[in-house]
Amino acid sequence: MSDKPYETDVEFIRALAELLKENDLTELQVKRDYGEGDALNVRVSRGGPAAPAAPIVHQVAAPSAAPAAPAAPAAAEEPAASGDPAGHPGAVPSPMVGTAYLAPEPGAAAFVGVGDKVTEGQTLLIVEAMKTMNHIPAPKAGTVKRILVEDGAPVEFGAPLMIVE
Repeated sequence: MSDKPYETDVEFIRALAELLKENDLTELQVKRDYGEGDALNVRVSRGGPAAPAAPIVHQVAAPSAAPAAPAAPAAAEEPAASGDPAGHPGAVPSPMVGTAYLAPEPGAAAFVGVGDKVTEGQTLLIVEAMKTMNHIPAPKAGTVKRILVEDGAPVEFGAPLMIVE
């Protein structure tokens, strides 16, 4: 890329960071296509009220693949299924960036375990974002087949957390 598009990209990122600040948002993600095989993916996020907006820039020359899922904890391991867990019809995606907690407080029993039957709306885990505990409900009734995150692990937006069938 020449210097001119680079300068335009920097201005674009600064404008996104300003939007983040003005609207009191925690995260913004945008993909800008320049043509076949040339794109700019930008995710701008901030860690908390005291932290300034921190732009994160990724340049890609080809379409990007979905992010890899976090490793499953030892207690919830099953033989690896073919394919990405994010594409599984029973995958429960993270609605935000944050830290996943499998129990309501340290030392307490987990909300659910592999093999547990759950009802629609039942809390599966918590994702903490900006010191707010967000209960993640089961999208449907079923059985927890896999837990794809460890307690206290960071999670990304859209990353699969569990498989409920």
